[in-house]
Amino acid sequence: MQEYTTIAAVDLGSNSFRLQIARVVGGQAYPLDSLKESVRLGAGLTEDKCLDEDAQHRALVCLKLFSERLRGLPRGAVRAVGTNTFRVARNGPDFLAAAQNALGFPIEIIAGKEEARLIYLGVSHGLPPSRDKRLVVDIGGGSTEFIIGAGHQPKQMESLFMGCVSFSRRFFPDGRITKVNLLEAELAARSEILTIASDFCEGHWKQAIGSSGTARALAEILEQNGYSSGGITQGGLTKLREQILKAGDVRKLQLAGLSSDRIPVLAGGFAIMNSIFSELRIEHMQVATGALREGVLYDLIGRFHKRDARETTVREFMRRYHVDPPQAGRVQELASQLYNQMQDASDADAGTDAPQLLAWAARLHEIGISIAHTGYHRHSAYILANADMPGFSRSEQSQLSLLVRAHRGSLSKISSLFDINTPWVLCIPLRLAVLFCRSRSDAEFPPIRIKPGNNGFTLHIERTWLEHNPLTRTLLDNEIREWASIGQDLLIKTSKTQ
Repeated sequence: MQEYTTIAAVDLGSNSFRLQIARVVGGQAYPLDSLKESVRLGAGLTEDKCLDEDAQHRALVCLKLFSERLRGLPRGAVRAVGTNTFRVARNGPDFLAAAQNALGFPIEIIAGKEEARLIYLGVSHGLPPSRDKRLVVDIGGGSTEFIIGAGHQPKQMESLFMGCVSFSRRFFPDGRITKVNLLEAELAARSEILTIASDFCEGHWKQAIGSSGTARALAEILEQNGYSSGGITQGGLTKLREQILKAGDVRKLQLAGLSSDRIPVLAGGFAIMNSIFSELRIEHMQVATGALREGVLYDLIGRFHKRDARETTVREFMRRYHVDPPQAGRVQELASQLYNQMQDASDADAGTDAPQLLAWAARLHEIGISIAHTGYHRHSAYILANADMPGFSRSEQSQLSLLVRAHRGSLSKISSLFDINTPWVLCIPLRLAVLFCRSRSDAEFPPIRIKPGNNGFTLHIERTWLEHNPLTRTLLDNEIREWASIGQDLLIKTSKTQ
């Protein structure tokens, strides 16, 4: 992957949208510029989980502002990620297309555990080196992430469906705070946390760290009002709880350090944090400077220096599902060769990450054999679509799954699933590579050339070799019929041995 000296991360959270631009020197990210807008995208979710027009409008206005600041940066230097609200919105796909158009760059929708991994990466780079295990808690607008790690490596990660925006809307919709609704919010949060408490409670870590807006806001309030001498403490939260109940309404809170943009979501965020302290038996929590956007930056830097988390995941999946490395290597090599012959068409249709996506699909296409050989391509596709795959966005997992599903068998059954994001120019080299490597041996192939046409592909191969390999010829005839079933041509042109 090409290296860039100026990179940018865009964090599209359920509460705030953030842009961070940094200069890369010696593998470190040095901030150059940042922008933040309190979009409160999560507040625009209707009861049927659709984003309303007002929330979409706020988001698109913000993204156009970010687009102006990002103008001139190459695509590979910018990474934008969408979190919980993008994950749950039923009209998310349509909004995502509009959002990408406004920003001018692709937006990856990341899963909860991937969000947790990136948060830990960002937090750990802003902390002094230590071998001790740390608990990192990040209360976002729609979800809360919990991570235990050491150094820069997360060891355990969870994401719970609760956030300062969603809880504020659910329990304090009119801003009023009573003993009853505050207790209801805390009990709801404690019920969620209870499912992970045994793995994340005191005793599994030596230091607790809070990241992002809710943690920073609470620490600022506690410190400026004399409730805590540094960071967040259980005693400080108890005093703040008394003041919140005394005010009875978030709009009546008169607290030093409470910013106007934090008022609408303070009650929900407080209820979650207070419950976390209670269930995980935390007495003191420091607040980190880094968060998701810094993690995105360092993950991008890692890709430049061949420390791509996705590559690590692919190797781990190959080990876990007992993939035959030589066979995976044969298929990858031939598929890459065929793809490169179609490079002009592939670049136009499949995007700059297409060669890497194809290589990963080739290496993972047989992971389903560990479940059953019959229909193994469907098992492989299911695993790739549903497993936690650190480093991969949801769209990348979806594309991988589809490619692997399509590497053999009927094309007509899945043709409707293909779109511009996973084009046929990625499917044909993988299918042909699997076909030619069926013997699972290091047999030598004659020169094979493939060219895309207006309505399909033309494969050029030596006539004599095909005559001596009738099984491959039969398989190619079957392949011709498969492509014809979806209205595309696969033509075989033979030539004399050179």
